[in-house]
Amino acid sequence: MFKTTRRKLIAALLLAPLMTGIAFAQGKGLITIIVNDPANPYWFTEGNLAKAEAEKLGYSAVIGAHVSDTNTESKLIDTAITNKSVAIILDPANASGSIGAVQRAVAANIPVILVNAEINREGLAKAQLVSNNAQGAALGAQQWVKMAGEKGKYVELFGLTTDNNAATRSNGYKTVLSQYPDLVKVGSEVANWDRTQGHNKMQSMLQTNPDIMGVISGNDEMALGAIAALKKADKLKNVLVGGFDGSPDAVAAIKSGELAYSVLQPVAIFSVAAVQQADSFIRTGKTGAKSEKQLFDCLLITKENLGKYSAPFVLDK
Repeated sequence: MFKTTRRKLIAALLLAPLMTGIAFAQGKGLITIIVNDPANPYWFTEGNLAKAEAEKLGYSAVIGAHVSDTNTESKLIDTAITNKSVAIILDPANASGSIGAVQRAVAANIPVILVNAEINREGLAKAQLVSNNAQGAALGAQQWVKMAGEKGKYVELFGLTTDNNAATRSNGYKTVLSQYPDLVKVGSEVANWDRTQGHNKMQSMLQTNPDIMGVISGNDEMALGAIAALKKADKLKNVLVGGFDGSPDAVAAIKSGELAYSVLQPVAIFSVAAVQQADSFIRTGKTGAKSEKQLFDCLLITKENLGKYSAPFVLDK
């Protein structure tokens, strides 16, 4: 309850400057950046790096948050249009439900660049920049087997069902883990990328399957929630947990030995690239990219390479 209220408050605070007209354009114009939930360090980084790059290139910039709510997202898009934004950087709330809002921005001649998540239609956004989730999931699953072994019962925590990334990662896990017939998935729960839900769903799955040996998670927040539940049940020492995102909290958990690994999404790279492509389109009518959909490969973070983690969501190769 508290976390939900806090998220709504954060979204309202981020929405207020746009709605009150504070964010009028300066310099080259206004770039509106819309992320999911800045309470999550991944999306916080996404928004702030995009804003910093926009300001570096001479634009004014403002960040809004929809918290996976398409109605809030729609209001943010409408306000960006009213404020005469020269571009919108959007992490869409819903693969299908966000299409209408993107269409309105495009109809207003505002280029939209999508980051982190896709929409189920090509040809609207000028670019869609996302992590290579299939590659990252395979990378994580291979590491999970290497550390957990090839036999035993495990469960999965699944992300937001309206986000294509959740299914892509789950399918990537399945592609690898299904090659090991003695690895048996005995439970799967949707926890919507959320730590509290990850905790609660993990508690529920433990009641049904107290003898699991592993948890594979669609993101770090759900994995960290699972770890908290396993610690409460005094089972963490016997259960291997893997994550996905490469968040600072996940890195700390890897360092302490509680989280086995995380798959780093290169949000620090594609958030900046999105703004650069928006700038290119504003100036030349082209993003400079070879295609609308662009995949950025993920990297694996383990205890062995933690020293190369030089900044949030940055792993030096």
